[in-house]
Amino acid sequence: MKIIDADGITYIDLVPCGTDEWYYGISYEHGDLYEAEEVFRQGEEVKGRTLCLIHYPDGKVYRPVPKEKGNYSAEPVYYDGGIFILNVDFPGGLMQIIRFSCSTQKAEVIDTLPLDSIKDCYNLRLDIAPLTLTRQCVGTNEFEIVWPEKVCFEMGDHDSFFLRDGDRLYFSRWHEEGDGPDYRYWEETVVMDLDGQVTDILPGDLRVMPNGELWYLQAR
Repeated sequence: MKIIDADGITYIDLVPCGTDEWYYGISYEHGDLYEAEEVFRQGEEVKGRTLCLIHYPDGKVYRPVPKEKGNYSAEPVYYDGGIFILNVDFPGGLMQIIRFSCSTQKAEVIDTLPLDSIKDCYNLRLDIAPLTLTRQCVGTNEFEIVWPEKVCFEMGDHDSFFLRDGDRLYFSRWHEEGDGPDYRYWEETVVMDLDGQVTDILPGDLRVMPNGELWYLQAR
C-alpha cells in the first residue's frame, strides 16, 4: 500500500481533458470559487485553498499554487503537456492562469486578467481546446468566453456548456415532458459556433477520454 501525504486531502480525481497520469486533490474551505467570492464581498477573510497534484504511478505530490490567504484556485485541466489552473487573487483583483509543466514539474503564470472584467465568478473555469476561460450564469442563461478571445451570447434555458473543440462549443441540453407514468426525461448534445448559432444536435453524450480523444455515446 502506498501512503500519500496530500496535506490532509482524502479524495482525489483524475485531472480532466486528456491524461491518465495526473490526479488532483483540492480542499473546500469556502466551497467553490463563487462561494469564496461571496465570502470576500461580505468583508470576510478568504482563507485560501489547498491544491495538490499527484503523479501516477509513483504517487509523488506537487503543490503548484501555494495556499495563500485571499487566493482561491479552481479545478485544474490538462492541455498540451501541461496542467492549467485558474487562481483568483481577491484582494489584488486579479485572475491568474497558471501552467504546471508535466515534464519539468515547474509552474508559471502565463497570463493575468483583471477580476473586474467579469461580472462574477459563477461557473468560472478553464476548458479546452484551445485552452479557454469560460463563465456561464444559469439565472440569465449567459455564456461567456473570457479568454483568450471575448465571446458572449445567451444559451437555452436547459443548456450547460461542457467542452470546446476549436470553433465548436458543446452544450448539454435536457428535456422533460409528460407527468406520472407518461413522464419522460432525456438529454442531447447541442453544438454551437462562436456566435451562439446551433450547428448540430447530437442525441446522446460526449466524453473526453484520457488520451484526449472524443467519444460520442450515441442514443437510440
